[in-house]
Amino acid sequence: MLAPEVRATPAEAARLLDPGFTEIGASGTLWTREAVLAALPAFEDAEDPGAEVLEMTGTLLAPGWVQLRFVTVRGKRRARRSSLWRLAGDGEHWRMYFHQGTPAADA
Repeated sequence: MLAPEVRATPAEAARLLDPGFTEIGASGTLWTREAVLAALPAFEDAEDPGAEVLEMTGTLLAPGWVQLRFVTVRGKRRARRSSLWRLAGDGEHWRMYFHQGTPAADA
């Protein structure tokens, strides 16, 4: 979901988002899966290389559930992020179930 080419292609983004997906954005906005998919093309800029990703860690919470934590930097904006990924029923594909971003001033 962090790759600009995925974010710019609604079908690719939809493949990675669980049907029950929700997000609390760094702005505090609550997003549904449908709202994210509708808004993604407007947010993407072909000239923008995307956010720099730092400090990526993952923790297996239970069979079929993983939490990822990481920091993104885009220009002067920095955010701490956490996402929950659920293994799809086919046992082969991971889908993001929940995501939260929190603005961070620390370096």
